Amino acid sequence: MQFRKLILLALVFAVAPALAQQRLIEPGDPGSARATAMQVLRHLADGNLEAAAAMSNAPQRRLEVLRSYRDTVGEEELKRIYGRYFAPQNRVVAELAIGPRRMIVWELGDAGYRIAGQIYVEVDGKFVMDDVPSKERSELRDLLKKYR
Repeated sequence: MQFRKLILLALVFAVAPALAQQRLIEPGDPGSARATAMQVLRHLADGNLEAAAAMSNAPQRRLEVLRSYRDTVGEEELKRIYGRYFAPQNRVVAELAIGPRRMIVWELGDAGYRIAGQIYVEVDGKFVMDDVPSKERSELRDLLKKYR
């Protein structure tokens, strides 16, 4: 895990001129979105799409996307997919910040150690899923692509 974190940190600094406000968030930092991410994943693993969507800055749009996905894969598969984030071989390896946005970076050991990311934004002092396009959101996604 440390090696991957070092690689990610090196990438953050490599693109630092473009991402002037970026930083690495340490576990337990009060500015972390990790607790929100875990709550969203718990709602999804339980199949509670409405509660998960309510934790978005575009809740109606998020609910439509989640319902469409559930209709495609089925309710039990949706629960299994999101429940796997709680498996011991899957873990958060980093949290990156650009301004009020956070990207939780996961290493999915049960999926060939694939890297996945979830983006959150702080709104009125709390974090929600970031479902509204923005420059910072795009920069975080680009950083994840470079890390992969």
